[in-house]
Amino acid sequence: MKLITALVRPSKVDAIKSALVALEIVGMTVSDARGFGRQKGQVERYRGNEFTVDFLPKSKIVVAVPDEKLEAALNAISEAAHTGEIGDGKIFVTPLLDAIRIRTGERGPIAL
Repeated sequence: MKLITALVRPSKVDAIKSALVALEIVGMTVSDARGFGRQKGQVERYRGNEFTVDFLPKSKIVVAVPDEKLEAALNAISEAAHTGEIGDGKIFVTPLLDAIRIRTGERGPIAL
């Protein structure tokens, strides 16, 4: 099992959700995040004053997948989140040692 953490544009969350559901990958956590990468923030103007926004709004998506669905999930997230512009985001993959469904006590991939 693997844990996928994707930091993406907030406007792309619905497209990513749809792409994962189409692969029968259900269960994800989405939270609001702020950060910056290579774009290093952005300069904005308000009432004639210029200021720098250091941290841009992002969405953090966390989803656990069985090993056999990992590549399909990564491709789906990448394609759904892609705009070709700086700030599209990043995807991180980490090993997931165990999962437990609290309601039933099931463990491992069946708990996903």
